[in-house]
Amino acid sequence: MKKVTTFLWFNDRAEEAARFYVSLFKGAEIVETMPGPGGKPMSATIRVDGQEFICFNGGPHHALNPAVSLFIDCEDQAEVDALWGTLIADGGAPSVCGWLTDKYGLSWQVIPRRLKELLFAPDRDKANRAMHAMLQMQKIDVAALEKAFEGN
Repeated sequence: MKKVTTFLWFNDRAEEAARFYVSLFKGAEIVETMPGPGGKPMSATIRVDGQEFICFNGGPHHALNPAVSLFIDCEDQAEVDALWGTLIADGGAPSVCGWLTDKYGLSWQVIPRRLKELLFAPDRDKANRAMHAMLQMQKIDVAALEKAFEGN
């Protein structure tokens, strides 16, 4: 285990969430599960791209909220589309500017790399047009950002 690990509190679906999360990313894995009362796993530790997360069944005392989110650096629009669709399926909810909440209550930012390039471009007028376009979006649309960036 690493020195610092993200700990995610779930009511009672930690193992289900862990299995879902590792299904999203190539090479992700469940590292271990720890049994709780009645044999149902109390926690599952997962590893995604070298980062470990502990998914814990802690009961209804605390709920996940958007104050903490997981940021996904997507290579392109196809990756954004695939992850976005999977994460909002079955009870997830889109938010704004590339944010969403999955069916377990965890917040994610599904962001294409191109967004950073456009927002931090040296031409501030173009960058501001891209920023304004992004602020109108739920799922980030790279083609629409580029169109706004160019002033079209």
